[in-house]
Amino acid sequence: MSLHTNRLHMTATTEPASLRPSSSNAAPGSKLDSSPQRVLVKEVNWLGDLVISLPALKATRRAFPQARLSVLVKQEFASFFDGARWIDEVIGYKVARGARGLADRRAIILQIHQRRFDLAVLFPNSFESALWAALGGARNRAGFSRDARGFMLTHRGHPTPEILAVHQVHYYLEMLRQTLGIAGDADDYALDIHEPYRVRMREWLAAHRKRPREKLLVLAPAAAYGPAKEWPLEHYAALIDVLAERHGAECVLIGAPAEREKCERIASASRNGAIVAAGEVNVGEVMALLSLAEGFAGNDSGSMHLAGAIGIPTVGIFGSTSPTRTGPLGPRTKIIYHQIECSPCLARTCKFGHYRCLTQISAEEVARSLEELAAANRSDPDR
Repeated sequence: MSLHTNRLHMTATTEPASLRPSSSNAAPGSKLDSSPQRVLVKEVNWLGDLVISLPALKATRRAFPQARLSVLVKQEFASFFDGARWIDEVIGYKVARGARGLADRRAIILQIHQRRFDLAVLFPNSFESALWAALGGARNRAGFSRDARGFMLTHRGHPTPEILAVHQVHYYLEMLRQTLGIAGDADDYALDIHEPYRVRMREWLAAHRKRPREKLLVLAPAAAYGPAKEWPLEHYAALIDVLAERHGAECVLIGAPAEREKCERIASASRNGAIVAAGEVNVGEVMALLSLAEGFAGNDSGSMHLAGAIGIPTVGIFGSTSPTRTGPLGPRTKIIYHQIECSPCLARTCKFGHYRCLTQISAEEVARSLEELAAANRSDPDR
């Protein structure tokens, strides 16, 4: 079966006060025939974008406080929402390649149809996300009119050049504003850590740490997007040694199962070694692990966005992408970006083969940035 559901029921006592409706963003009655009772949000397809779209998802919850809110998301990211008690249902899905994918898509559409949604809010721009909502019978369908899908939307908007020039967090909020009249707050990105995951990760660390009394730092050396976002492996190995020899810190390397071999190579190449968690923990557990750490450094990746939103000192290393558009959210973040003549190219691989925007960043520069953030963190009375 390609679809999985995880229901998280809200009650008056479990709904966070911060997600109760206010007069500034109540459901816009003039935009819809009636207030929807069953709302579906089709979430985005990258982990970092999940974090960036979170303020828009919370704004949707506030706008329709009495509705049953379901989130449709790739199964690999479903655990991201396990601590979010303000969501009623998480529908995880997988779509296989080839002919099997047709059956998976039909199952997704059937799940949507069975739930009889009054409103589907589409965060991705894809034709397919609108097609699923339309074939699934969602009565109202809101999203940006892109990828030739405008005819399938009942509430459509158009991204302006201004919105495409600023941070992507505003993109999803602007879509809600244009299509449904919903206002949101770009700073409303706080993550909900599932406490059982935090307990599990404390136990996991106790079993794997060699220097449990020392600082714990998390590194994310891979990026699903491609090598043009990946700082060189030897630089990560050097960073591990700088942090260990200067501060006694112990590093944990995180990533997807396919990235484990890369993490193991880095750990082996360093003199001081590192714990490899890649492939052993799900997204929700990574969130919990980050909440237990004292800092993070990594590529422009989903893990970087998680760390920034959680609020730990976070250093984001940028290569081909633009930090203006996709920099980490959060009060304790720092971006390292060496812009060269071809930056930002937004490519997955360097067409020139030199990757200078990344190779010019030294381990010393990243370590110094972490130290500066840590010092500021110690002096912050609210931390």
